[in-house]
Amino acid sequence: MRALLLSLIVGGVALAQAPRIALVELYGVHKVSRDKILEAIGVREGEALSVPKTDIQDRVEKVPGVLAAAVEAVCCGANGDPILYVGIDESGAPHIEFRPAPAGSTYLPGAITETYHDFAGYFGGAARSGEPSGPAADAYRETFEHLARDYAGDLHRVVRESDDPEQRAVAAYLLGDGPVTKAAVGDLQYAMLDPDETVRANAMRSLTEMAPRPPSDPDERVKVEPTWFVELLNSLVWDDRYRASTSLVALTETRDPATLDQVRERALIDMARWRTPAHAHPAFVLLGRLAGLSEQDIGADWKSGYREKVIKKALKLK
Repeated sequence: MRALLLSLIVGGVALAQAPRIALVELYGVHKVSRDKILEAIGVREGEALSVPKTDIQDRVEKVPGVLAAAVEAVCCGANGDPILYVGIDESGAPHIEFRPAPAGSTYLPGAITETYHDFAGYFGGAARSGEPSGPAADAYRETFEHLARDYAGDLHRVVRESDDPEQRAVAAYLLGDGPVTKAAVGDLQYAMLDPDETVRANAMRSLTEMAPRPPSDPDERVKVEPTWFVELLNSLVWDDRYRASTSLVALTETRDPATLDQVRERALIDMARWRTPAHAHPAFVLLGRLAGLSEQDIGADWKSGYREKVIKKALKLK
């Protein structure tokens, strides 16, 4: 799912033909009045998005009880129009802190960066829009696997030390196609608190890819911990929340009680109520598992539109 980070606004000036907003959705709202947030946004569904993102954020951040706000236009609602997601950090609510940006002058060999750019260009920015498939994707994956093996030390240093966020993002992506080792998993879990959201996105993708694969050394115990995925459910960034919920669906397939306990206290309900099915579905599945429903019942309730029934059951058990 590609996030269109309101690049629709250039230099703080609205484009002449601004897109119309299909839906306005909120997240992170618990105690603050939703009506006051919507009033502060000042853009209604069906209206053109003709104001800068910073204006909307500033207005929302003036609502009492709001510490910070984020505004993101995400593809796609009716007729291909963007969905405006507005998130807030409330006073006293859980939130996540990211690491400071590293300051090291460590970079990847040119062959790695060029291959990654070719890959992303061929698939239209695949690193942000989902996993491509087919013979061409398989060929790139095989190349990435070899590069990750041959340059494991470079990937390790760059993802932790490079001052270039693009370099860290490339390293985080390639690590997911390399051997499953404690070192690689540790690097990726470290990268999930990177200050750059593309680095975090690629780290989540890579860890989710690694989780079902056996370790390269049969004697080494390697586990992808759910901790930072769970913490990212409280992120102010929409993409963090959506990707974390999607990854947690994969990581909770076995319904490990300890993992579900970590998920239980996090921000899933507002996500499960989003009106775009593709965005709401991962949170709904997680709530269904928290409520103890079978996968068959979760699927049936989703198909029948019984979202509130599942939400209420999960809340009751919480």
